[in-house]
Amino acid sequence: MPANPPGPGPVSDVVPGIPSIDMITATSKLQLEAADVRANKPNWKSYLQSQMIPQEDFNFVTAYEGAKSRAERSELLEKQKSQCARTFINLISNVAKDQNVRYVLTLLDDMLQEDRSRVEIFFSFARKQKRSVWAPFLTMLQRQDGFIVNQMSSVVAKLACSGSQLMDGSDLNYYFAFLKDQLKTPNNEYINTTARCLQMMLRLDEYRHAFLQIEGVTSIVSALNGKTNFQLQYQLAFCIWCMTFNPSIAERLHRFGVIQTLGDILSESTKEKVIRIILATFRNMIEKVDDREIVRDDALQMVQCKVLKTLELMDNKKFDDAELQEDIEFLTEKLQLSVQDLSSFDEYCTEIRSGRLQWSPVHKSEKFWRENVQKFGEKNHELVKILIKILEVAQDPLVLCVAAHDIGEYVRHYPRGKNVIEQFQGKQAVMKLLTADDPNVRYHALLAVQKLMVHNWEYLGKQLDADAPADQKESH
Repeated sequence: MPANPPGPGPVSDVVPGIPSIDMITATSKLQLEAADVRANKPNWKSYLQSQMIPQEDFNFVTAYEGAKSRAERSELLEKQKSQCARTFINLISNVAKDQNVRYVLTLLDDMLQEDRSRVEIFFSFARKQKRSVWAPFLTMLQRQDGFIVNQMSSVVAKLACSGSQLMDGSDLNYYFAFLKDQLKTPNNEYINTTARCLQMMLRLDEYRHAFLQIEGVTSIVSALNGKTNFQLQYQLAFCIWCMTFNPSIAERLHRFGVIQTLGDILSESTKEKVIRIILATFRNMIEKVDDREIVRDDALQMVQCKVLKTLELMDNKKFDDAELQEDIEFLTEKLQLSVQDLSSFDEYCTEIRSGRLQWSPVHKSEKFWRENVQKFGEKNHELVKILIKILEVAQDPLVLCVAAHDIGEYVRHYPRGKNVIEQFQGKQAVMKLLTADDPNVRYHALLAVQKLMVHNWEYLGKQLDADAPADQKESH
């Protein structure tokens, strides 16, 4: 993997070790439709005759269409830079028919794709006109036609990534908010184009914090947790990988469920490029963060999400890709080191923070609770708050059972536990589970409620054991 994606300035779509973005999206819906759009040229003569476009725009667009080679197109653009910008902006702004707007945007996107330095035509024109380069383009993102909106999005990304002026302020926030909305749109047929635009944008470090601030990482993780094919998994994981090159962002990524989501995909994926980008992301999260405690927590979270087991299975395959094999070996070594000194409390914390609770031995260990219950007050009762949050939002019956059980054990072993639980509205969260559909959840909620209210634990245990569901009597 390269040390970093390309930085500010003109950007190539080719990153060493990573397939070209344009090659991998050649079969996206937008690209397939664009082929038909190119074949249906508007009748510019009728536009001219009806005075819908001026003579200068007619002359330029027909001359550009008539150019037979890249060299001819470049020569024309060199001679008529200002007219090029003026014509495209006029056509985008004034042509009403969607079919013809589609054509103009595809012509423009193709022009910039052929040579990214051509974006300067529009920056130079905007400076001369003392206008915003973004205004005529961003307004097009409000159109109803899906092709128009996404083709314009592709143009905006090229302008933002390859020009002498970076997008910033309200323009950047508007564009990122648009991309974020596109990620969240149900059954978005153009989502690969949205991901492609983000891939381009997030290569530039200047854009990463702005995307983080609008909760962009959360939107990527949500999209990855939805219905995705391997191509979209690759593209969105690529976006997260780009974010990890900024150390201050990399150290925060674990908060968004990145490790759990990518770990799940990694355990199921058979596509080498998906595996490669996820492992490169995990490596950056360990290698580029200076805070040793965060690195340790991230490594433990990876172990909790079965990444180490997946790596061990991969190591037997021996991939031909030398960099991939190196990442497997690097991560295997780091994750193995992280578990060597792992105490039962460390293991417990990692499990709780992952949100993926199961009946691991520590939950039922009297020794664990006696020795560690005082630590539940650390970091302003972080673990207690997480357990209560899990009770409020989790759907998995197993997770709810374990969380309710742990709330009860905390109260049982910590003298002021009741007050702490009530302070953070934990009692109400447990009470709500008394009416849960799952009988095991109801049982563990009842047990936790009783522990919040009763002091005679030995008597309580005998009473509850008589009422326990059959599959709980042995385990509790």
